[in-house]
Amino acid sequence: MNLKFQKTAAIMSATLATMPVLAQKNNATPKLPSQPNVLIIYADDLGYGDLECYGAKNISTPNVNRLARNGVRFTNAYAVAATSTPSRYSMLTGEYSWRKPGTDIAPGNAGMIIRPEQFTIADLFKSAGYRTCAIGKWHLGMGDKTGTQDWNAPLPTALGDLGFDYSYMMAATADRVPCVFIENGQVANYDPSAPIEVSYEHNFPGEPTGKDNPELLYNLKPTFGHDMSIVNGISRIGYMKGGGKALWKDENIADSITTHAINFIREKKDQPFFMYFATNDVHVPRFPHDRFRGKNKMGLRGDAIAQFDWSVGQLLTALEDMKILDNTLIILSSDNGPVLNDGYDDHAEELLNGHSITGPLRGSKYSLYEGGTRVPFIVHWPAAKLKRGENATVLSQIDLIGSMAALLQRPIPKGSAPDSFNRLGNWLGSDMNNRPWVVQQGYDHTLAIRTPEWKYVEASTFPKMKPRGAYVETGCAPVQQLFDMSKVYEDKNVATEHPELVGQMHLLLETIRNQNYNLLPPEQMP
Repeated sequence: MNLKFQKTAAIMSATLATMPVLAQKNNATPKLPSQPNVLIIYADDLGYGDLECYGAKNISTPNVNRLARNGVRFTNAYAVAATSTPSRYSMLTGEYSWRKPGTDIAPGNAGMIIRPEQFTIADLFKSAGYRTCAIGKWHLGMGDKTGTQDWNAPLPTALGDLGFDYSYMMAATADRVPCVFIENGQVANYDPSAPIEVSYEHNFPGEPTGKDNPELLYNLKPTFGHDMSIVNGISRIGYMKGGGKALWKDENIADSITTHAINFIREKKDQPFFMYFATNDVHVPRFPHDRFRGKNKMGLRGDAIAQFDWSVGQLLTALEDMKILDNTLIILSSDNGPVLNDGYDDHAEELLNGHSITGPLRGSKYSLYEGGTRVPFIVHWPAAKLKRGENATVLSQIDLIGSMAALLQRPIPKGSAPDSFNRLGNWLGSDMNNRPWVVQQGYDHTLAIRTPEWKYVEASTFPKMKPRGAYVETGCAPVQQLFDMSKVYEDKNVATEHPELVGQMHLLLETIRNQNYNLLPPEQMP
């Protein structure tokens, strides 16, 4: 180590050591049952205030309530980013998405963002003898390279290359083409009479679009964007031709993924399994099944939350019927915060009727304010005899793979999951020490870092309001921001009152950004 580096390291360690002691590294966990099934239920755009057990008044979520009542309900849990693709990438790989180019919101024809050579949480479980599957929304790319997929043949790279034994996935989101499910790397229910073509650059001759043919939009109309190819009476982002019998119906998506999930559980009930169950319901276009539509006074968005809760209930019933619920570790959370008008005329804003999608928090999806990344987070595992109830411990989804490695007592290959640490005791509610800090990523890659007491947001030239699409607060400002986290709503920047703390928080963020974890004093290590 050269003299200059020694001096820098000494200064950094000394500076960080002056910060308040935020947590002691203590991740001891009680003796746990061996080889539990593990089910991650990952909602899409579900807000901190969208569930009854988190205070929602206009929606009934009895099945999620059951998980919360018999498990641990966290109130300071964070997705890594305020948008989908980067959150999912980070959680499944244990690497912050902002370390890797190309992890922004992916188009439907994106190549695989997680590469086959990367170690994933599915690889971890597979190494421990588990059967693994991913069902629902993917949004992390399919095939080798963007825009080169042949959707009429097996894809050369798919989820089987990432450790998943079985997969039944939407390539991206419901508002993006292709509007078909991909099952084990091939279009499910492929219709040879309707070969599929996809482009995000140009339309195909003779194909109608939402922009030019609004009369064909019999299910939902767009408010902005989302006016390209029409599937199931709803226009989407991107252009698509063909599909035939393979095209999904939005109102059947929840039924389809839930049925496939239950079938997998039934087949694997006699051996340990890991399931990543990623729902679409609350993400636009919101068009739930008819048995839910019109049942909630908040309109389609409320109906979609009820449909999500139904899916949770179906999985719980299946696990219970197969007598494996007690030894199934269930983790329920969301990929980012909520948003109301995100491109379709479903009247989500007008029909709130007093509901707050983020509860007491400021911000929403896309935002660096708490509403963008603080999400519902529930852990349920009867056999482990968790300490039930509300838990205010600060934790981050980035630690999923590190914590599961501890649970399984399996090694992670050197260089893999570089940002994921063992916080298993936090996740199970047995260790009440906070994660010393969590990093939050905004829509434009601006970063924030939250400790239990404070939150620092780096200066950014990005606009205060998102300039395209959903018109929401970004949380960005041309100056550094500091918020006192004892105040729930982030309405006062106190950076000028605490210049030394701002400098310390900035230095902590830069240390993490440069992956110099070895320079952190013990009390600052996760």
